[in-house]
Amino acid sequence: MNQPLESSGLKETNSSLTLPVIGVFTAVAATTTMDATGLSTFSAFALLPLMFLFWYLDRLSRAEIGFKWGTRAGYGIATLYPLIVMGAITVVATCARAIDFSKTNWNKAALNFAILMISTFLVAIVTEEGFFRGWLWGSLRRRRVKETHAVLWSSIAFAAWHISAVTLDPDFKPPAAQVPVFLINAAAIGAIWGLLRWISGSILVSSLSHGVWNALAYVFFGFGTRTGALGISNTAIFGPEIGILGLFLNLIFLFALWHWWARKSALTQS
Repeated sequence: MNQPLESSGLKETNSSLTLPVIGVFTAVAATTTMDATGLSTFSAFALLPLMFLFWYLDRLSRAEIGFKWGTRAGYGIATLYPLIVMGAITVVATCARAIDFSKTNWNKAALNFAILMISTFLVAIVTEEGFFRGWLWGSLRRRRVKETHAVLWSSIAFAAWHISAVTLDPDFKPPAAQVPVFLINAAAIGAIWGLLRWISGSILVSSLSHGVWNALAYVFFGFGTRTGALGISNTAIFGPEIGILGLFLNLIFLFALWHWWARKSALTQS
C-alpha cells in the first residue's frame, strides 16, 4: 500500500482551531434550520456551499481536501465494511426469524439499491464526506492536529450534525429511546469513514463506503418508520443505524480497523 499520510506535505500555519469550530457550528446550524422548517430532504445540501466556502478560506490544496484517487486496499475495505456489518445482521435476524419476505419486490429493491448507492456516492463527495472527511479533516491536519485526533473530532462533529435529523425530521425521526443509539452509531460510522480517509488519503473512498452503506441500510432495513426489503420490524435490535446489534458490530469493526491500521502504520514507519 502506498503511504497515504499527508504529514509530509503539511504547511506551517496558525494552530488556532477557530475556523474549524466556526465551520462545524455553521454546518450544524444550517442543517438544523432546514430540518426545523420542513426542508429535511435537502438539508445535506447545506454542506455543499459551506465546504467550498471554508475550503477557500483555508486555502487548502485538493490533496489536503482528499480530492484524489485512493488506494485499492482503501476501496476494498470501503466496500466490504457495510457488506460485513449488514450481512452479519441479516444472518442473525434470519436465525431469530425476524425477516419477512412476504411483501418484498426484489426487482424494485435492486433498482432502488443501485440508484441510492450511485446518488449517495456522488452527493456525499461534495456534502457529508466533502465537508467532514474533506474540508474539516484537511483543516485540522493543516493545524497540526494528529490523524487519530482528526478521526475523533470529525466523527463527533459528524454525529452532532445528525442530531436534528433524528429529533426534527418527521420522516427519519426514530423513537426517543433509539436516538442515543443512533448518535453513538453515527460517531462510530463517521470514525470508520475517517479511518478510510486516513488510510487511502481520499474522500472518494469514504464516499463509496457511504454510498454502499446508505443503499444497503435504507433499501433493505428501512428508513424511519418504513420497513425495508428484508421486512425487519424490530429495528431497535436489528437496525444497522438505530439498533443495538448494528452499534455492536460497528464498534467491533471500528476497533478491528483501527488496530489493523495502527499496526500497519507502525510497521511502515519502523
